[in-house]
Amino acid sequence: MNRPIFVLAAALSVPAFAQLPTKEPAKAPAAAAAPVPATGPVATVNGVAIPRQRLDIVVRQQLARGAADNEQLRAQAREALINNELLFQEGNRNGTAKKPEVVQQLELSRQEVIANAVLNDYLRAHPVSDADIQKEYDRAKAQTGEREYRARHVLVANEADAKAVIADLKKGQKFEEIAQKRSLDEGSRPKGGDLDWNVPRNFDKAFADALVKLEKGKMTDAPVRTRFGYHVILLEDVRPVSFPPLAQVKQQVQQRIVGQKVDSMLRELRAKAKIE
Repeated sequence: MNRPIFVLAAALSVPAFAQLPTKEPAKAPAAAAAPVPATGPVATVNGVAIPRQRLDIVVRQQLARGAADNEQLRAQAREALINNELLFQEGNRNGTAKKPEVVQQLELSRQEVIANAVLNDYLRAHPVSDADIQKEYDRAKAQTGEREYRARHVLVANEADAKAVIADLKKGQKFEEIAQKRSLDEGSRPKGGDLDWNVPRNFDKAFADALVKLEKGKMTDAPVRTRFGYHVILLEDVRPVSFPPLAQVKQQVQQRIVGQKVDSMLRELRAKAKIE
């Protein structure tokens, strides 16, 4: 499917309302875009040549968006480049190119183009291999573990309050009701302290260590302290983790590794730079 190439200025045209006709005239058929020359510049506008490399960049951008590479696409790209060159020349003539906001946008665009080129060069020099993907997948799978837990908790500010909660639960009060009334965790409090299904690594270490030691249907006999406060935990259920096969998540794993490589590169650059 071909996607048309639009010049930005086409969307900014202002109709002359005072001259609007009462009846729309018949429209002449649109002229077909001229074919792209086989060699040399793709066009020359007021003596300025438009290099073929510029056309190649536009075509690659359109192909990345799903367009088909054909003569029609290249002719449309040529027309867009001609329009842009005309507007560029007009901007230099009438002073638009020298406006401070335009100069800043140009500099920002220049920086972004160069930055993306540097990143692309870096990633070509440090490609993500199938072995890298397998290693990251295995690491994530090992960290996730083989079981996930469904738990409830009551979070309070101090140990004395946590012990009071445990005493009330042992007297027969319902866990959900105490959580709704007394828990400081605004996320789970309306749900009676329900934390849904989670793997232990998603919790604070002290919380996770206490959770995995519980038997199904049991609660902690002593308060569990974390950086958030003091918890009373009830384990409701345990089940095996359903971990997706590598083929299903390979692209996501690859993207994660690319992000890690970029982060590593930026950390190195920041370490060498003087940033004030």
